[in-house]
Amino acid sequence: MKWSKALIQTLREDPSDAEIDSHKLLVRAGLVKKTAGGLYTYLPLGMRVLRKVAAIVREEMDRAGAQEIAMPILQPAELWKESGRWETMGPNMFKVKDRARHDYALAPTAEEAVVDAIRSTVSSYRQLPVTVYQIHWKFRDEIRPRFGLMRSKEFLMKDAYSFDVSSEAADESYAAMYEAYKRIFRRCGLDAVPVEADTGDIGGKSSHEFHVLAEAGEDGIAACECGYAANLEKAVRRTPVRNDPECPEPEIVPTPGAKTIEEVSKFMERPAESFVKSLVYVADGVPVMVCVGGERDVNEIKLKRFLGAKAVELADPATVLDVTGANAGSVGPVKPAKDVRIVADVGLKGGRGFVTGANRDDHHLRNVDLARDAKISDYADLVVVREGDICEKCGKAMKIKRGIEVGHVFKLGTKYTDAMKAVFKSGEADDAVMVMGCYGIGVGRTMQAIIEQSHDANGIVWPSSVSPYQVVVENLDPGDAAVDAAAGAIEAELEKRGVDVIVDDREERPGVKFKDADLIGFTVRVVVGAKSLKNGGVEIKRRADDKSKTKIVPVEGAAAAVVEALA
Repeated sequence: MKWSKALIQTLREDPSDAEIDSHKLLVRAGLVKKTAGGLYTYLPLGMRVLRKVAAIVREEMDRAGAQEIAMPILQPAELWKESGRWETMGPNMFKVKDRARHDYALAPTAEEAVVDAIRSTVSSYRQLPVTVYQIHWKFRDEIRPRFGLMRSKEFLMKDAYSFDVSSEAADESYAAMYEAYKRIFRRCGLDAVPVEADTGDIGGKSSHEFHVLAEAGEDGIAACECGYAANLEKAVRRTPVRNDPECPEPEIVPTPGAKTIEEVSKFMERPAESFVKSLVYVADGVPVMVCVGGERDVNEIKLKRFLGAKAVELADPATVLDVTGANAGSVGPVKPAKDVRIVADVGLKGGRGFVTGANRDDHHLRNVDLARDAKISDYADLVVVREGDICEKCGKAMKIKRGIEVGHVFKLGTKYTDAMKAVFKSGEADDAVMVMGCYGIGVGRTMQAIIEQSHDANGIVWPSSVSPYQVVVENLDPGDAAVDAAAGAIEAELEKRGVDVIVDDREERPGVKFKDADLIGFTVRVVVGAKSLKNGGVEIKRRADDKSKTKIVPVEGAAAAVVEALA
């Protein structure tokens, strides 16, 4: 490919709406172009990378025994109503009507569609296990699209689904996909870490996310040197048994204008750890008070799971006032206005001497003994893990890291197959429900994660497996017969060896060509010019190496040297 014939536009300035390096470089290197918020056009260079990532995914899925299919993106509402998710997926799902006013969804995922396909195809245990996958577009109405391909409304995703005769067999399918994911990310040049994760809207028994560690990552990960790692939505910590000294009866204290823990802490000259933060939530329409340490944040995912609720959200001001007798900022677990269920974080169990809201505006209580003074119905792990919390497995302090989620694997069990009656004839001729697993990889997100993890001040540093072109041949003197012949010979020999090559034949200064090559990040650069030919050959340099590692080799040995550099 000749650069002069290629659709490539590089930019010197960062796009104004890009917040992280990988998003800036995607646009500046001419890989994508923004169409609207959360919607991008993949330009030729971007498509080449996307197809290479997809090819690696496809090869490893096939290697693991999965079979490729393609399901419709436009899916009938009836399937989603069968599973119960038509009502529970919420506003993230695009819903449309056809001309006959029938309801459809633009697929955010495809559990319903694949169960429908398998239940009408598989009837006997002899046809199981089976794993199918597709690489297809998905749609989610993100409330705040950001970070380029990391959080967009339309994205390319590999989703796979396994069907087995038993939970034990499903565990084997899960393990096969887990290992396939490790190979995929390794081949893409990524250092991806598997972590325990919440199952979210997909559901199921358990799951793991694969994260690329990066400061720009949206997800927090609690990690310990013993090997424990979990998304903050899922992470747990060990809580020591409290042995607080006895305290006198509660005493009411005026706290005019002090609403937040920080404000009350400053007013009363006490640390945040001595306070109980009390919040009123509504779980499936029923108010519930949640109490955590003053220095802690409620983990709403854990709260929802503990309550077994379909929906959990903070109560509106009118509900808070009705339930407690006070406005937010003065709420506490001691004698609220109404009999409301109170749940507290396990870290508060046995605690005494706390400061809480008094359920009276601009007043707080001190000397609160939760066991004596409040009616706590349950204690559970309800907080977001933070730096320094104790690992439940080994007892050491955990660290918090940032990660970009690139893959997610789920043990779904029979959540969908039971609801949608996906059954098979077992050996005893009785109907049995298929056991299911689900496995997703964001292909575009993986592409951007590679950039986030592999770039420098000059641009992208692609691993050769996914580089848009593995090699750029820089023709510094286009029109010079000897230089053109040498560049052409190197291009032909590399293509014969199966190497992707682009020849920069533009009438541009060498500095411009070098800057563009570094910005786009081709794995190897070959410089051919009249001066270099007179000095004995061509220059070869890997994008990841510094200038001191540039080699000069004869034209006839250039292809072999490039192949060695790629390896």
